[in-house]
Amino acid sequence: MEGFLSKLEKKIGKYAIPRLPLYMIMCYAAGYILSMVNPSFIYYISLDPYAILHGEIWRLVSWILIPPDTSNIFFTLITLYFYYSIGITLERTWGTFFFNVYIFSGLLFTVIGAFLMYGYIMLRGGNTLDAASLELVFSELSLYYSTYYISMSIFLGFAATYPDMEVLLMFILPIKVKVLAIIYVAVLVWEGWHMKIMGLFVIGASLLNFIVFFIMTRKNLRRPHRMTAQQKAFRREVNQAPPRKIAKHKCAICGRTSEEYPDLEFRFCSKCEGNYEFCQEHIFTHRHFKRNGQ
Repeated sequence: MEGFLSKLEKKIGKYAIPRLPLYMIMCYAAGYILSMVNPSFIYYISLDPYAILHGEIWRLVSWILIPPDTSNIFFTLITLYFYYSIGITLERTWGTFFFNVYIFSGLLFTVIGAFLMYGYIMLRGGNTLDAASLELVFSELSLYYSTYYISMSIFLGFAATYPDMEVLLMFILPIKVKVLAIIYVAVLVWEGWHMKIMGLFVIGASLLNFIVFFIMTRKNLRRPHRMTAQQKAFRREVNQAPPRKIAKHKCAICGRTSEEYPDLEFRFCSKCEGNYEFCQEHIFTHRHFKRNGQ
């Protein structure tokens, strides 16, 4: 699959949307504001397959406006900022095209899961209900589908790429991302168990993109796609360029220097074993260097 995506990137990669996490956050913010103005608004934009099949086709896209959480504005802002940060990091690490495919495949799988749920309910006796009852049933079930699990897939993708990175839980307790991922997966399993068959359609479909990417492109997840390309480009520049004076600062990942890019900021990493310096784009996204070469 990784080879297929690489070939696909050469053909249509130019159409990939840069800074996609920013647009996602803007959609969440718009949905949050609309839900505050009119709480019932969510019922008109939710992913309701019954309503879609009866002409309300905007629901195929409008459900993306439903934010992961709307219960507390302070918690919502923190959550959105967190997902924006890790989303931008993944985009820079995997590359814009790979990140686009990851997100849009998650959205597509969610829509497919909603229609599979519709078919399952209809086969289990839903066709015996009158139109009003069916409309009510699917209207309530549609609220299970939101961007919560899409955002969760972003976090799981980040954890698979940077398992040893530490974050501050509640701004106080340092904890590794892989530990948080294990906790989240346990919560998802618990939710799926209580939701029974609904958990398969809601949680399983929404996170299918992570399962597919992790199994089929795990090498790409573990070895950042974009960094490798930058390193190759830098090596070509070095081989072709004439000798020049030693720069004061140099990024250990992309090779950019303070002589070539005077506007870039460079910092040393206290967690790397050795005298390594990184530019502002890689100081938070690089893998820490160890003396044994790992």
